[in-house]
Amino acid sequence: MKYSGAEIIIRLLERQGITIIPGIPGGANLPLYDALYKSRKIRHILARHEQGAGFIAQGMARSSGRAAVCFATSGPGATNLITAIADAKLDSIPIIAITGQVPTACLGTDAFQEVDTYGLTLPITKHNFLVRSAKELLRVIPEAFTIAESGRPGPVVIDVPKDVQSETIEVPAWPAVGKPCPGKPLDKSILRGMASVINSAKQPLLYIGGGIVHSASRESLCVLAKKNSIPVASTLMGLGGFPPDDPLWLGMLGMHGAAGTNRLLNEADVLLAFGVRFDDRATGNIAKFCPRAKIIHIDIDDAEINKLRPSFRSANADIREALRYLVRFVHADPREQWMRRVQEMKPAVSLSKAGRSRHIHPREYITMVGMLTPADTIITTDVGQHQMWVAQYYPVRESRTFLTSGGLGTMGFGLPAAIGAGLANPGRRVVCFSGDGSLLMNIQELATLADLQSNVTVVVMNNRHLGLVRQQQELFYDRHYIASRFATNPDFCGLARKFGIRSYDLAGKKRPSAILKKALSGKGPCLINIPIDHTENVMPMVPPGAANHEMIGGNEQ
Repeated sequence: MKYSGAEIIIRLLERQGITIIPGIPGGANLPLYDALYKSRKIRHILARHEQGAGFIAQGMARSSGRAAVCFATSGPGATNLITAIADAKLDSIPIIAITGQVPTACLGTDAFQEVDTYGLTLPITKHNFLVRSAKELLRVIPEAFTIAESGRPGPVVIDVPKDVQSETIEVPAWPAVGKPCPGKPLDKSILRGMASVINSAKQPLLYIGGGIVHSASRESLCVLAKKNSIPVASTLMGLGGFPPDDPLWLGMLGMHGAAGTNRLLNEADVLLAFGVRFDDRATGNIAKFCPRAKIIHIDIDDAEINKLRPSFRSANADIREALRYLVRFVHADPREQWMRRVQEMKPAVSLSKAGRSRHIHPREYITMVGMLTPADTIITTDVGQHQMWVAQYYPVRESRTFLTSGGLGTMGFGLPAAIGAGLANPGRRVVCFSGDGSLLMNIQELATLADLQSNVTVVVMNNRHLGLVRQQQELFYDRHYIASRFATNPDFCGLARKFGIRSYDLAGKKRPSAILKKALSGKGPCLINIPIDHTENVMPMVPPGAANHEMIGGNEQ
């Protein structure tokens, strides 16, 4: 039977189990949309900006663990996707971006809406393709899913010229569905060596990252930590990888981690670095990070092993499989002396309650939301002070329920990611914490949210500033405040209503918890505006270039 290139793409996406695709059509991908019109299995979500479409796909992928797809046209459509693609690369998120391109005969001629999508995305993808014939699509589409989901996940771009989309070929049989490749066999002797180091340690500590979440390793991690009495500190991306109410939980480490957590890391004699890449926001000055510790590093990506810190023992392996074997070789050990030290530091692990104003501190609102939402609520954040406060104070109780832009730190991430999480998890509550600056980056996606009527609540921490920029100007630039205060700030509640979304303003309200409860229990989307004092800073904080234990603002206990 004959199919066009566009029909082949849609049929292969259906076979991969894709049921939702966010995107925006344009001249160079209209054949693809014409084929999508005929699909009975795939629902299209019309985003208002291609970056929004990319982050919607990310919200779907981050919350489900499966590759998600987004569409864009050539030229500005493709370039608008680039930030979302780069964001996915740094946070290891499997998305597949299928972009239209000018006809092959026009490539390299500076044709209308032509850009070198292949060249532009080469450094920010796990792999990318420029398809030259409809026949290639039968190999490329399944291979893209295999690449995106195998090993360390990541984004794949498929650039398809318009004439390839329209080309008709005979398809005698459909290719096999793309699936993740199995990892290489574990070397159990390496794991036994690691276990020997752990068993002889006096003050071991677990340093976990996004790899624990991506690999669904939370259960195995908990068994190991409890069996050997090892306290657990997490990166921003690892939140949700360990229960926040467990006595071994130390919370987040690094730039805005608790002072006690960073100090305990400085005392560790063995550091179990599982699913981490020693990012600078987690380690501070890398040369001063855990100076006494022998490092045991396990990661799915061989390139991360010994990249920034040499390991005493290391394994390039699937962390979930490695943990299942490692726990067999590790002894049960109460570690009474080390546990006493951890308990001594617990007051310092609990973050400072000191505030700088008479207004309600943002942490109080975040704590209220945590109390009013079920454990499976999905939290997304934008980037800035609100992101760090949420990481510090919101109890992330399950894996894949905390979605944030960690590596790239992209303002504008939160709202579209929340929309994607809602699409992938119908019926579940989704809460997006944003700042006034971040929300304005992709505020047009409120229209998409209104279209869908998803149970997404947008909480705007409104301080009329780029808060984290202002904070650093105060602390490190002699209070030279420039370009960090908004002269004009919109009425976010009024804007939400104009988009057709109910809204609540907590300005001057004496019973904010009652309003939050009402907002969070209602059906459909809503927005909550929360004015906060612009002088509030996220504390504690590691100054640029300092070691984690040299943080400031960590002694107000």
